[in-house]
Amino acid sequence: MIHEKIDLYAYYGKERNGSDGGYLTTYVRAPLTEIKPKVRPAMLVLPGGGYWFCSEREAEPVALRFLAAGYSAFVLDYTVKTAFPVPLIEACMAVSYLRENAEKYSIDPHHIAAVGFSAGGHLTGMLATMFEEREIRGAYRSEESPRPDAVVMSYPFVTMQDGLTHEGARSIISGGGTVPYDKLSLEKRVTSESAPAWIWHTSEDNCVPVEHSLLLASAYRRAHVPFSLHIFEKGWHGLSLCDWEVNNQTEGEVALKPVGKWVELALDWLASRDFVPRVIG
Repeated sequence: MIHEKIDLYAYYGKERNGSDGGYLTTYVRAPLTEIKPKVRPAMLVLPGGGYWFCSEREAEPVALRFLAAGYSAFVLDYTVKTAFPVPLIEACMAVSYLRENAEKYSIDPHHIAAVGFSAGGHLTGMLATMFEEREIRGAYRSEESPRPDAVVMSYPFVTMQDGLTHEGARSIISGGGTVPYDKLSLEKRVTSESAPAWIWHTSEDNCVPVEHSLLLASAYRRAHVPFSLHIFEKGWHGLSLCDWEVNNQTEGEVALKPVGKWVELALDWLASRDFVPRVIG
């Protein structure tokens, strides 16, 4: 396996200016000499944590799940406790790095997806919708857009609306309100150029209400951008893969079994968009 940690700031020759994230960890199968090589879709994993920390439960376990499904997987440890645009700049650098190094990792540069959870879902949504913001121009070398080709958003933090928002995450990413809330509310940023999205949430989520995903799906529909929305009945916030490897309470809970199927459903949707491994030659 190609398992390495890339300092994106060093790779792009940029000053950190206090940022302590921007590290990309790779989970890539090494070629086998006995069989023909393959080119694979890539999955960039953006863990949640309220922009306060990067959740371990939503990082490597998720990468390994997509690796097992035939993807080359990458986890971004982005800078937390900092305002826009720093996390988005790092996410854009990550996507651009994958496109620039597609041959090294045997990935298809036109089939790069991102999966994000909670605040990581918000960061994924910014990648999908705000990839042309003036604040991120010059953050990478590639002439290609840093927009991923598809995104999966898991119980995403979406809106900055009073009464619906997650106050802690809103305060951090907006710099205490110094960045306009409307600029960071994803439901106001979807355009016809946004990346196709697969969105899921649980109706019982009492941390990031399900209305976040409903607002986002409505925005996608208005913009005529392909999307799929799945609302599961049961389940708390932060389920990740919804299994006993990443939760203390899910083993044997029949009510949560349907939620755990989100990975397979997302993989099926991605496959319908041609995100599949291919033999070279």
